[in-house]
Amino acid sequence: QMRLVESGGGTVQPGASLRLSCTASERSFTTAHVAWFRQAPGTEREIVARITASGGTAEYADSVKGRFTISRDNAKNIVSLEMNSLKPEDTAIYYCAAALGHWTILWRNYPYRGQGTQVTVSS
Repeated sequence: QMRLVESGGGTVQPGASLRLSCTASERSFTTAHVAWFRQAPGTEREIVARITASGGTAEYADSVKGRFTISRDNAKNIVSLEMNSLKPEDTAIYYCAAALGHWTILWRNYPYRGQGTQVTVSS
């Protein structure tokens, strides 16, 4: 069973940056498509960004395009989310999720999920 662990969350001021990391326990992670989702209180969970197993393709939600960058280092079993120019509306719990063979935006199609890391953007 692949285990995912997120790290790097915290509380920052608007305009600041954070880098989230997702570390996997299994080498099969290198063959998985990986996504970052987020969920703010009282809202639906939404996909933020996703990246193919090879790292060759990345896609972003419109709300973060140009500010967030997803990347992966398969040698280290890590997928990162670089978040710049953070806004209060980015405040949420951020989850890393992985899927073998599914290139999808749907949470339910990602069987491997982390516990989440809190990101709070506030002045």
